[in-house]
Formats: sequence, C-alpha cells, structure tokens
Amino acid sequence: MAKPSSKGPSKTIDVFCKACNTRLYKYLKGGKGTLVKCFKERISRNYTLIPCICPKCEQTFARDTLVNGTPAYKFIGGKVWSK
Repeated sequence: MAKPSSKGPSKTIDVFCKACNTRLYKYLKGGKGTLVKCFKERISRNYTLIPCICPKCEQTFARDTLVNGTPAYKFIGGKVWSK
C-alpha cells in the first residue's frame, strides 16, 4: 500500500489550516497525488504545539494512526490545504 519510499522525496510543501490559514507543517511530499496523510518521519518542521490540533483556532485537523506499521497523521477531509 502506501509506505514511504526509502529514497526520500525532494519536494517540500507547506500544510495550512483551512479555517484560519495557520501554517501547520513543512512536509517532504512524494508523488503527484493529493495530500491525504502525513508520515511523521517526513515532517521537516512542525508548527503545532499539540499533535493534530491547530495552534490558533484549536480545531482538530487530523487523526494519529499507523499506515502499514509506519506512524502517520491522516487528515480529516476539508480541514487542511497545501501549497
């Protein structure tokens, strides 16, 4: 399924909260698809104080989960956007 590649991605994106436009993560994304989940090992800069909760509007934007044995955050639909 969707395990992170061993080579590692080269594209860096910023992940923002949809409600208040606060920056949440700087993430190393692989592939061309939409952002559905974030592997914890690929987050290069974390701007949140509490995992999965926006620091400004305090809204939950993701769930902590395991994807094929790898820790990840799975985003709730419509809660985040990326650039």
